[in-house]
Amino acid sequence: MSLPDTFNFAEHLFALNRGRAQKTAYVDDRGALGYGQLEDRARRLAAALLSDGVQRGDRVLLLMLDSSDWPVCFLGGLYAGVVPVAVNTLLTPDDYAYMLEHSGATAAMVSGALLPALQAAMAKGTNQVRKLFVSQPTAALPENARNLDSAIAAQQPLASPAGTSPEDHAFWLYSSGSTGKPKGTVHTHANPWWTAELYGKPVLGLTENDVCFSAAKMYFAYGLGNALTFPLSVGATVLLMAERPTPDATFKRWTGAHKPTVFFGAPTGFAGMLASPHLPAREAVALRMCSSAGEALPGEIAQRFKQHFGCEIVDGIGSTEMLHIFISNRPGDIRYGTTGRPVEGYEIELRGEDGKPVAVGEVGDLYIKGPSAAIMYWGNPEKTADTFREGWTKSGDKYSRDADGYYTYAGRSDDMLKVSGIYVSPFEVEATLMQHPSVLEAAVIGKQDADGLTKTKAFVVRKEGRSVSEDELKAFVKERLAPYKYPRFIEFVDELPKTATGKIQRFRLREREKV
Repeated sequence: MSLPDTFNFAEHLFALNRGRAQKTAYVDDRGALGYGQLEDRARRLAAALLSDGVQRGDRVLLLMLDSSDWPVCFLGGLYAGVVPVAVNTLLTPDDYAYMLEHSGATAAMVSGALLPALQAAMAKGTNQVRKLFVSQPTAALPENARNLDSAIAAQQPLASPAGTSPEDHAFWLYSSGSTGKPKGTVHTHANPWWTAELYGKPVLGLTENDVCFSAAKMYFAYGLGNALTFPLSVGATVLLMAERPTPDATFKRWTGAHKPTVFFGAPTGFAGMLASPHLPAREAVALRMCSSAGEALPGEIAQRFKQHFGCEIVDGIGSTEMLHIFISNRPGDIRYGTTGRPVEGYEIELRGEDGKPVAVGEVGDLYIKGPSAAIMYWGNPEKTADTFREGWTKSGDKYSRDADGYYTYAGRSDDMLKVSGIYVSPFEVEATLMQHPSVLEAAVIGKQDADGLTKTKAFVVRKEGRSVSEDELKAFVKERLAPYKYPRFIEFVDELPKTATGKIQRFRLREREKV
């Protein structure tokens, strides 16, 4: 597979769908948007950006709740040759102030509900933002702002797309800042095309008859693929919602007028839904398949979900740096408790501390080589060199591989524990604890005992109305894992600290233990 010398990803998607202009592309909280309308609005916005002085190659902050305006703004930016910088809607003004300065954004596209946070950010530091485009404004707009709908209506569609190449900068995503400042991850026009061709179509098997719904928001790499790249590459319909993907909010969409056939979630979300008293009956939904990423999916959750809905959860691992999933289970070929096998088109290596490949069954650092890799962290050559190594991307995850080629998650590199001189995967202990019928969630860290030796400590969230003792859980794990792995300490908590994507923040638990 190869791309022409001139390739604009937005134009690629528009061209694919010009024969289905009347078909619904997006359904959000306000209504439906057809494929023809999507292209028309995006091309008009592209013209508005350029007429307001945004130049090709300029960065434009994209701070929006999930609605049909999000893909309009993202694709409009790509069509004009400007570079959308999609950012998390749950951050603080300080975070946005850093991203504005770091990216050098000259304009911003923002939801009305988030405009106060952006204005506070702009007042905090130096930035180059000259123009704001506001979606669904909730108050009077400042002088440098335009109503997005008015800006679009005032323009004719841009006649032709920017003549970008497959390797030109297309958009940024900010990766996690858990180990320092967030990193501006730069992706090209070719990168999303590769994720659709290597994963969205052959692994998920999406078609134009599917209705896709992603709990992960579009500013995440996972959500961007689920709710834009993959469905628009086949002409499917997408459901969007601005609110948080709580179980009740998710169920409302599952059982509504536009029942999704494919749902994209994360392990924490699936666990919460299964524990909800409002879990809908199998016959009330139209799901044919679910996808899980963000953190390894415990097999017990996947099995319970399939037992209830008759629907498989296809677990995989991706990253902001690789844009989407590169190791995955397949529909009809799922080995519960593993992340599956490499997606065709990606090479995987597990390396030891000496940098050499580890033997089958041993835990190693995960490296990936594939055509969807980002080209750099903007303005961070040291971290770029550490992560992107001669065509390989260092993920920061640890994995093992069995003799059949299936990969099993062993934790983040900085989460691994050494107990009695042997590495212990926190995830393995957590997954075992969650097999207990009274356990909703668990997180495991290392804790020093009275002798200064590292032992495992588990933080456990019990299911509502259920009880279990520390001794019961310790015995439960001892029966299922090697003796040195069972948690010597157990603390019951009401909830676990998590990121906006639902990943457990074990480092916060470690910090709490030091206090």
